Amino acid sequence: MNAQFKKGVLELIVLLSLNNKDKYGYELVSEVGKIVDVNEGTLYPLLRRLTNEHYFETYLVESKEGPSRKYYRMTAIGKERMKALLEDWHTFYERVNRFIEESDTDEKR
Repeated sequence: MNAQFKKGVLELIVLLSLNNKDKYGYELVSEVGKIVDVNEGTLYPLLRRLTNEHYFETYLVESKEGPSRKYYRMTAIGKERMKALLEDWHTFYERVNRFIEESDTDEKR
């Protein structure tokens, strides 16, 4: 996938991933990685930024398998941001698809 496409939609995917369930970092990396190719070095700075912008809250949970895990929870502000990005995505998607369909491309021939 084109890196710029991925960068543009990654925040929305992360927000949607946390919409219904709190998750810890590696769990998010695994889930998001099923949709777009992403690694921890990309995702953790995004999680830090979204937390600093108050879209997420964090809390620690002790783990039987090692150190405590930091969980991310969506805030009310985060839900508002997710809804706004989702609306932007649908508008963008519809406009781009309409343009593609109306364009004279080799795929039509």
